[in-house]
Amino acid sequence: MAGMSPLFRRRAEPRARLVTLIRKPGCHLCDDAQVVIEKVCGDLGVPWEPKDITEDRELHDRYWEQIPVVLIDGEQHTFWRVNEERLRRALTD
Repeated sequence: MAGMSPLFRRRAEPRARLVTLIRKPGCHLCDDAQVVIEKVCGDLGVPWEPKDITEDRELHDRYWEQIPVVLIDGEQHTFWRVNEERLRRALTD
């Protein structure tokens, strides 16, 4: 048997992930969420980006009642409070 199949090798690599924090200026919960995201993403080497809900009409209409909202690869992970262990698990599963 000559090594692993390319298919298996591809699957075994970590997937490229992106965490998005939807926040607004002067939001205490958003600041708290950002601290957790910076820590977890920093530990895991996962990129993240902040998005200001006041500058994006679509995000505003969709998430205004829930901010801060955390997306992983564009899918909603959580809102209001970010649980460090849950975020870490979601990014390493």
